[in-house]
Amino acid sequence: MQGTTLKGKTALVTGSTSGIGLGMARILAAQGSNIVFNGFGDAQEIAKLQADVAQKFDVKTTYHNADMSKPAEIEAMMRAAAEQFGGVDILINNAGIQHVANIEDFPVEKWNAIIAINLTSAFHTTRLVLPNMKAKNWGRIINIASVHGLVGSAQKSAYVAAKHGIVGFTKVTALETAHSGVTCNAICPGWVLTPLVQKQVDARAAQENISIETAKKNLVAEKQPSGEFVTPEQLGALAVFLCSDAASQVRGAAWNMDGGWVAQ
Repeated sequence: MQGTTLKGKTALVTGSTSGIGLGMARILAAQGSNIVFNGFGDAQEIAKLQADVAQKFDVKTTYHNADMSKPAEIEAMMRAAAEQFGGVDILINNAGIQHVANIEDFPVEKWNAIIAINLTSAFHTTRLVLPNMKAKNWGRIINIASVHGLVGSAQKSAYVAAKHGIVGFTKVTALETAHSGVTCNAICPGWVLTPLVQKQVDARAAQENISIETAKKNLVAEKQPSGEFVTPEQLGALAVFLCSDAASQVRGAAWNMDGGWVAQ
């Protein structure tokens, strides 16, 4: 899917050096958007990723290594994006981490980190992009929530709390921008085979002494009636739609793409 629907726009995608965020960045670039990458990883690999996306899609790219748990670093990233591109037109709040444990065993530092990165970072990026978006009377804020923004699962208290929070924050942002050309929506994926989910697959395979492939099938089958993973490319295509004029009255939605998980 390649076109020019977002030509001249700039998209900042947090947590975009792998997984869902990288898929989103690639598809937005394919539509002509310049990309601000963010995330952790090997510096040389990230530089190659930037160059590859820029060359393949004929767009400009940059990278900022802001730690999304640190407001000062987020502010520095937003300033850098403004200096290089004149501001951010499309904000994808995607950065996230996970930890699995019962509430009474949940490490306090893990709780704090998950809330900071999965929820609070979206507040900081949003508050910093809104003035420019409102001035232009155009902007798209897409929060990557989760099916866990709509339903719960045991042993994921911090993640579920953060993702429910993101859905609520999305609604408030949509209401505050309702009379403008700025929209805010959430995408709520089910199981996507990202590095985060791969860790859960590996842990399950080791714990149950089964193959990686069997662990994948069992994991998906428990929750996702389709029996198939959602792909980053499918999520990216939905993001492109939400950026389009056709979606200008989609405001405050929590759009689940989950193989039927929430339908049960």
